[in-house]
Amino acid sequence: MASTVSDRPGYGQLLRTPRAWTFLLPGFAARQPFAMLTIGIVLLVQHTTGSFGSAGTVAAVSGVSMALFAPQSGRLADRFGQRVVLLPGVVVHAASVGALTALALADAPLWALALAAVPTGASVPQVGPMVRARWAALLGATPGRPASPLMATAAAFESVTDEFTFVIGPVLATALCTGVHPAAGLVAEAALTLFGGILFAAQRSTQPVPQDTATAAEPHRSALSVPGVRVLAAAFLGIGAVFGGMQVSLTAFSEEIGRPGVNGLLYGVFAAGNMLAGIVCGAIAWKSSPRRRLIVGYVALTLTASGLWAVHSAPLLAGLGLLVGLCIAPALISGYTLVEALVPASARTEAFTWLTGAVALGQAAAVTVAGRLADAHGASTGFLVPLAGTALALVTLLTLRTRLAPRSPGRTVARGIGHREPVTVD
Repeated sequence: MASTVSDRPGYGQLLRTPRAWTFLLPGFAARQPFAMLTIGIVLLVQHTTGSFGSAGTVAAVSGVSMALFAPQSGRLADRFGQRVVLLPGVVVHAASVGALTALALADAPLWALALAAVPTGASVPQVGPMVRARWAALLGATPGRPASPLMATAAAFESVTDEFTFVIGPVLATALCTGVHPAAGLVAEAALTLFGGILFAAQRSTQPVPQDTATAAEPHRSALSVPGVRVLAAAFLGIGAVFGGMQVSLTAFSEEIGRPGVNGLLYGVFAAGNMLAGIVCGAIAWKSSPRRRLIVGYVALTLTASGLWAVHSAPLLAGLGLLVGLCIAPALISGYTLVEALVPASARTEAFTWLTGAVALGQAAAVTVAGRLADAHGASTGFLVPLAGTALALVTLLTLRTRLAPRSPGRTVARGIGHREPVTVD
């Protein structure tokens, strides 16, 4: 399935791409909300209400709001430019997080917290998809230039970066909430979003050309009109269920054993496995198609998630969480790589945000269900949520897997636009 590392350009060459660092560093800071927001809400609201169910509900409202609005943000960025969307978005997000934090500390009723969570989630800046779109603009095919072989490496690098934020973000948020103040995690999240987002938006030279100013061969259509994107969104719902279920259930488990501070460590081990697998996946020159790798990775993810509910010791849970994390990155990287093959450049930011939004939606559902289960039956039942989410997504993925292949090599699905790089099909 794979050949030696030297068969393909690696991370070092990727990072030497001209102007790459101008958007990578601020982009890393600005994408922290996705890693810090949910756990920050859960820890603050659980502290003020004493209920994981209430905390999960508020976090879920934020996640659903993000899932609904993220694709619209991506579509606007494709059409008008990333800067135009990002600058007002980070300001609104910082203000919304401040309002939610103030309401929680004032012991506001649950409906008020849920209401405040709507703009908080809706305004989460879609920096990860924007960074991926910038890589595609720098390395992707153009009418006079074939796509760079670094495209696959860039997809892996971005997944590693995403998972690194899931190592840093939850641990940082948990440490701030437990060691400084229950609201400190959300305050830090808002500050990073605001300053990182402004710096990222300032990097105009690497911004993809907006569709309104580009020469378009056809009217713009939603990326969701591509059947493969819909299948990938279903698969990413299951990945979101793992993230959400793990966040709430690990928090509840840590409370049950009387060691709340171990929560950040357990989640960090889980996220570290994800990051390590991403590094390895990016270093391998794969011969199998992304579709096959996605299916194999998803089968492994479902199998490892099936044992979480039966583990009752912190060391064993850390070990199994590491295995679960190792199985996430291959699925994520393969899914994002498929987007480049299935979706034309004019809609890729939107396509990436549909996948990001699907993760957020799955995470939102998972924190709600896992929170209710943990309140009623204990932390172990919350771990059933990742299993259920991945199993349902796997069935969907296997049933509709043919939609993940272009109609023919060198062509995209559903739009009739020639794809400019041959794609290996199972």
